[in-house]
Amino acid sequence: PDYDLVSEVLSKLDIHVKVMVRCREGDFIYSDKEMEEMLRSVKKFKSIGVKEIVFGALTNNNTIDLDALAQITTTANPMDVTFHKAIDVLDNPVEGVLQLIKNPGVTSILSSGGKPTAEEGAATLREMYALVKGKVQIIAAGKITHINCSHIEALTGVEAFHGRLIVGPL
Repeated sequence: PDYDLVSEVLSKLDIHVKVMVRCREGDFIYSDKEMEEMLRSVKKFKSIGVKEIVFGALTNNNTIDLDALAQITTTANPMDVTFHKAIDVLDNPVEGVLQLIKNPGVTSILSSGGKPTAEEGAATLREMYALVKGKVQIIAAGKITHINCSHIEALTGVEAFHGRLIVGPL
């Protein structure tokens, strides 16, 4: 997002804000130039007081791009880093979790368990949660609303959720 908008949000809200660092839509395979752009963004967000970013990168072989991740987490330090739903593109998201927990900069993982919805990916989310409990936070995502959030929690054991309709009517 725009730096001025992020600054305004930070100045007006007293809640934890996570800012997406992604230079374009589409896949999660980034060129060197795109990585440079995102690293500049991370530095700028850090300079304006952002405490956490969301980022995900994959290789041409459909694995987590550990080099790109290391560059981002090193640049972001001491900001927290949530690994994006890019993990859901992997053939085996659980293997991805095992890689991510080796990077101390990754503090949470956003996932729908490799499926279109968190409910469909509940078994994988439950497995991910069991692997990382106490190390990083699993944030369930994928069609979670104020209506089904408790159900997803019961299915997965996950304690953090992401969704556009999660708060219900305001």
